[in-house]
Parts: sequence; structure tokens; C-alpha cells
Amino acid sequence: MAKPLSMDKPECFIDTESGGKLYVKESALQILQKIEQPVVVVAVVGLYRTGKSYLMNRLAGKQTGFALGSTIESKTKGIWMWCVPHPTKAGTTLVLLDTEGLGDVDKGDSKHDSNIFCLAVLLSSTLVYNSRGTIDNRAVEELQYVTELTECIKVKSSNNEADDSGEFVKFFPSFIWAVRDFTLERKIYGNDATEDEYLEFALKLKVGTSKKVMEYNLPRECIQNYFPSRKCFTFPFPTAPENVSRLEKLDSADISSDFLEVTENFCKYAFEKSEVKKLKDGIIVSGRVLGHLAKNYVDTISSGVVPCLENAVIAMAKIENEAAVKDGLEIYQSGMEKLKDTFPLELKNVSSEHQHLSSTATQTFMKRSFRDNDGGYLKTLEEKINKLFDEYLRQNEEASKRQCEDLLSVLSGPMTEKLKQGFYAKPGGYDLFCKDLEDIVKNYNSQANKEVKAEEVLEEFLKQKSVDSKAILHADKKLTEKEKKIKGEIVKPSNPNFPYFLSGPMTEKLKQGFYAKPGGYDLFCKDLEDIVKNYNSQANKEVKVLPILLNIIVI
Repeated sequence: MAKPLSMDKPECFIDTESGGKLYVKESALQILQKIEQPVVVVAVVGLYRTGKSYLMNRLAGKQTGFALGSTIESKTKGIWMWCVPHPTKAGTTLVLLDTEGLGDVDKGDSKHDSNIFCLAVLLSSTLVYNSRGTIDNRAVEELQYVTELTECIKVKSSNNEADDSGEFVKFFPSFIWAVRDFTLERKIYGNDATEDEYLEFALKLKVGTSKKVMEYNLPRECIQNYFPSRKCFTFPFPTAPENVSRLEKLDSADISSDFLEVTENFCKYAFEKSEVKKLKDGIIVSGRVLGHLAKNYVDTISSGVVPCLENAVIAMAKIENEAAVKDGLEIYQSGMEKLKDTFPLELKNVSSEHQHLSSTATQTFMKRSFRDNDGGYLKTLEEKINKLFDEYLRQNEEASKRQCEDLLSVLSGPMTEKLKQGFYAKPGGYDLFCKDLEDIVKNYNSQANKEVKAEEVLEEFLKQKSVDSKAILHADKKLTEKEKKIKGEIVKPSNPNFPYFLSGPMTEKLKQGFYAKPGGYDLFCKDLEDIVKNYNSQANKEVKVLPILLNIIVI
């Protein structure tokens, strides 16, 4: 399970350039890149100087963190982020987003406010709207940004699509209205009402079709349609008016118990009811994905284009699937590089580890990828793995070849020295050479029998030694008959023709081109092995066994 990441303090997430364009801070993206856990994202929006930051600090379990400020100047600029382990959902990170206050008189840019509100909606799984006083018509009208969402967000990329605002509800966050400094009695037609009943009463539509009625109903209809999951909390004054400006520094004893109770209920609800952030089609968002989403949305908005949820998912799929291929490939390559340190190995051992690492790489890919509907990215991973496997097989063969050549070099060292000293240049030298060669082959086969290149290297070695063999045999024949008699008559094989008889079928196959096809070399080696086996079993007492066999191989 991925480890939770906890920030000591908030970090600026989305800032504003000098020209007024929004951009995502690289330092914030680097933090989110490290969060592989699912995220619950709670964002707070509302008019500036309404105490939004205090609620975010309480959700973080801290007294201070997000700047509260104590003047009429808005403290929070852009969007600030605070990532902490979720207090009630194991394996989940709680991401708190504190947004720049809406309606800042110093800023005077309603489009900027709309963009901030839009981003809060797009990025959060729970949206907290913070207001002051009561939920009256003015308070609802101040939430004008909700009526602009259809102009600021698109669900589908096609220009031919009809109004897709009805799709918003599928991915929009749940909605909490936090009413601060609430002093009225919650009564509806003289009867006590709950906080939620109070909210729904305030959102009730008027009957009629006049312009005035339609203007009254529009924001209420939008809230009802876009945020079907709604909750309300009414907070009384937290403390005496003179202490409000230093609320974050007050002890609990100096804060209204009623206020603390509502704050506790608010936090408990947010922890229990806020869902993990999901994209269209139910794709779960991790911290890393949230960072990519924010970058995509902000860059789109800054370019003057309306952000599209479908395009964002497509872009995310490309980024994440390409990264998933890279992750899987790194897992495979890392494991094979460790195996490479032990080369040369038997082919079955290399293939077995290849299969294991391929499976692990695929599992790694599947954990990160999404919407690879046609399996294209998975196929890319498999192709890259197979290409690497071929290269590792080649490197294993090269290592095997070097090891076999080194082994033969050591085993044939004494023979090489004898050749230099002319040891075999005497009557019977050919037999001595063949005996030494036979010992070399015997020792080599016992030590290199599991090497993938053992047979190939031995075959090349014997071809090289056949030159020495012919030279020694030629010199041996030139010795006088008298000298040979002195050294002793060499025993002739009882039936010198039978090894050629055994190799007859192979000779016929060679004439017919039987081995000139894919896999022909393996068939040739198998036939040759059978000849040698049968020959050794029938001629094991003959002095000339290896010389005659060597001549057959050379032929």
C-alpha cells in the first residue's frame, strides 16, 4: 500500500501571473506526484473575508495553517493546497483546497472569480460554500458563479452535442453550505426547522414565468440540478466581536461552545461523507492524477478555451498509460539487469525469469493504466519487453560463448604448449595428439554441458584443431617404415569402414539438402550425436576411435 504523505503547512497550488493568467505551481505538482493514494478533495469557496480558511484549518486538525488575516484585505490568493492523511479513511489522502475570496474589491475581475470557482468545482469531491448571515436572496445571488458553469465547463468535446449540463451531476462534487455568524431562529412558517430544511426552503422555486421570477429561480435551479447532494451548517458567532480577528489564537475556553459543536459536526460530516475524487466512468483519482488534471484544466482556461471533461480524461489516459508502460518496463528491465549479473545461465532459467518479470511488469502496468480500451498500450509494453528479452538472450549467449572459449583455452593450454615445442612431431605423434584431444573434449563436456553455446564452441574448436590434426598426420606418415617398426606397429581398426557406414544416412541427407532449412542445424547436431554415440559403443576398444571420428566430422 502506498505511504500517506503529510504536509507540515499549506502550499500555493494555483497562482496568478503578472498578466493575470492562472498557472499551476511546479512545487505543488511535485508534492502531488508523490501521492499514489486515492484522494478526497475538499475545496472551500465564498466571498472574501468570510472565514473560509478557519474551516480548512479545522479539517486539517490544526489551529493555524491557511492564512486567516485580520483585515478587510483578502489573504488567500489563487488556490492553496494542504495534503494530510485522511483521519477516518485508511489508505487515503485528504487534500484541502482554500480558494481566493470571491468578490474582492481590490481585484475587480469577475472572470477571474468565475475561473477560481470553476476550478474548485472541477477538482473537488466536496465543495464547501462559505457565506455570512443568512441564506436569503442576496446570499443566493452572490452564488452567481453556479449559473455560469455551463459556460465555463463542457462535458463532451463534440461541437454537435446538445446542452450537456444534465451530465454535470454525474461528476460534480457534493455541496455543503456553511452559513457563518448565523443569528436567526431556524423556523419555517413558525415551526422549528433543521439546517437542511432551512437550506431547501431557501432554494425553493417560485411559481411563474415572469422575468423577475425566472431571475430569482435560475441560481436555485442550478444549485438543485448540479448539486443534488446538499448539506447545510449554520455557525453562531464564535466569540466576542473584539476577538474575532484573532480567532486562530484563542483557546477553546474563549470560543463559543455552540460554535465549537457545529464546527465538530461539520468536520465529522466532511470526513465521513466526502467521497474519493473520481473522473467520468468512475476512474479513481490519485494525488498524481489530481496534479495532471489541475495542469490540464488551468492550461486550458489560461488559453481562453472552455475546459472539457472528456478531453481531460483522454489527456490523462495518454499521460498515465505512457507512464504505466514506462513503469512496467522499468520493473522488467531492473529484474533482468540483476539476472544479467549471473550470466551465463541455462536457457530455461533465463526464460523462467523472463516470464516472472513479464507478469510483474504487466501487473504494474495495470495498476496505473486506465481506459486502455483497445489494449494498445499493453501491447506496446509487451513488444518492448520482447525486444529487451531478445537482447538479453543474445547477451547470455555471448557470455556463454566467452565462458566456453575460456574453458577450452584453459583445457587446451597443455596441448598448445606441446604443439609449440613440437611434441607431436615424432612417430606416433598423431595418436598422442588424438588422445590429448579426446581428454580435452571429455573434460570440456563434463564442465560445459549446461552452457547454451557449448556445442557450437566445441564444434568451432574441433574445426580449428583439424588443421593441426592433418599436419601431424601428414608428418607421421612420412616417418620411415623402419622407424614405425621401432616405435611399434600401430593397431589398425578391426573394421575401419564401419564409422563411415554409420554416417551414411547423414551423408545422404547432406546431398539431398535435408539440413538446409530452419532448424536444420539442430537436426544435424542430433544426427551427429547419434553417430558418435553408436560409434563409441561399437568401437570403444579401437585405438583409432577419435582420429577416425575427427576425420568424419572434418569431412
